Amino acid sequence: MSKRNSIFSLVLLALPLYAALGQDSAAPQSTGSSPQDSSQQAGAPPAPAFGVDAQSSQVTENPPISGIDQPGLEPHTAPLSYLQPSLHVSEAADSNASDTLGNSSLQSDTLVLGSLELQRLWSHYDLALDYTGGVGYYSAGGVGFKNLEQFDVDQKINWKRGELDLRDSFSYMPEGSFAGAYGSMYGIGQSLSGGTPGTFWGGTTFGALGQVSRIMNLSLADVTEYLSPKSSVTAAVGYGFVHFTGDTDVQGISFLGSTQLSAQGGYNRVLGPHDQVAIVYGYQAFNFSTAGLAFHSNLIQFLWGHRISGRMDFLAGAGPQFTGLSEAGANSNGVSVAGKATLRYRFPKTTLALSYQRYNTNGSGLFAGAQTDNAELSVARPLSRVWSVTADLGYAHNKRLIPLTLQEQITCEISASSSSSCAGVAADTFDYGFAGVALHRMLGRNFHIFASYQFNELSFDPSFCGASLSGASLAPCNRISQRNIGTFGFDWRPRPMRLD
Repeated sequence: MSKRNSIFSLVLLALPLYAALGQDSAAPQSTGSSPQDSSQQAGAPPAPAFGVDAQSSQVTENPPISGIDQPGLEPHTAPLSYLQPSLHVSEAADSNASDTLGNSSLQSDTLVLGSLELQRLWSHYDLALDYTGGVGYYSAGGVGFKNLEQFDVDQKINWKRGELDLRDSFSYMPEGSFAGAYGSMYGIGQSLSGGTPGTFWGGTTFGALGQVSRIMNLSLADVTEYLSPKSSVTAAVGYGFVHFTGDTDVQGISFLGSTQLSAQGGYNRVLGPHDQVAIVYGYQAFNFSTAGLAFHSNLIQFLWGHRISGRMDFLAGAGPQFTGLSEAGANSNGVSVAGKATLRYRFPKTTLALSYQRYNTNGSGLFAGAQTDNAELSVARPLSRVWSVTADLGYAHNKRLIPLTLQEQITCEISASSSSSCAGVAADTFDYGFAGVALHRMLGRNFHIFASYQFNELSFDPSFCGASLSGASLAPCNRISQRNIGTFGFDWRPRPMRLD
């Protein structure tokens, strides 16, 4: 990653962290009357995670930092079994509805979505189902109607000293999952837990080009076992895939499908009421739709987490990553750094979430594997009893892992200018970023209206336009896609139906 991109990511991470840590040191301890709050104020260690009730509280408020789950920022909210339907209708003005390089033509997008959310709790089992489905109509020529489907399932099984979690996230979309035109505002296309596990575990993309339908799926099984009140182990295995359907050629680019097998194990140790450390080993194996393209990664990370129940969750970790590449029978190895840092903070009126992650990924259909640095920031704040505002910012830098041979590079560059197709994109890096803001207003108990604006940009490095064998430049080409989307719509979300 270039020095400019590194500085941008570090600044994005450091500013809110500095503000949050300042609030943390200045704010008094909570005066809540619950036994757990009292023990934390007195500096006592957390209650042993033994027994069903104690274990459930531990998982909700301070799960092991090597696991997939994050603690809730409202840990004392009573869990309920419920059924929740909702409806979303919106109309958008889109400057690049076909999402192609160099295009600029104002068009309209219409989106109609319905969703159904179910949560069912038993003494030792928790089940969560969430389905969202509908249709989008893009007035741009050659796009028309596109289906959008997302289905998530999460089954937890608890016992005295541990928990097994089985999860699956399926989506069928015309755009990428890293905040396409609707992703950052409505969560469409995000993977499990709002997209948090996606960078390491797969089944997702970090760049979008063209309205190309894709099936993305991520299946996860993870187990947590508490060895003592202060130590625990976690293990997880996941399988993800991205498959492009229909006409997958966009301006001479044919997208690469991929599969990913991942595994992770970790040991956690509680240091005090608010601090944990962990050591994690991770493995990734990638295969692509073009025969002979594959690679695998092994990594070790050291993690530190600082959590204050109901208010703050900070996690940081890094370690070496060893990558073995395979291209047409030739093998090579490389060493890099993998890591992540996340911060979630609940101020009196504002909720902030910030994350940075650096892992090997599937290349988002554009590369046969990439080293991806991605950063995201989201902020939500009520302005009054009926008005609220949300804002989202995201950035991903993707560097090719499996290099193109010279002949492959020339073939792809020529086909990009002649509307032929080649597997992936002939470039060394690509960047994808988005920024959005939305204003919401409640209309009674069950309705609210909103207006939003979002800007997306995908850009390839200059090697995308390349040079011929003789060194002469090829015909001028576009390597940047920009998109401005202004949206107005309404949501219907009635009160949940209790199932207890």
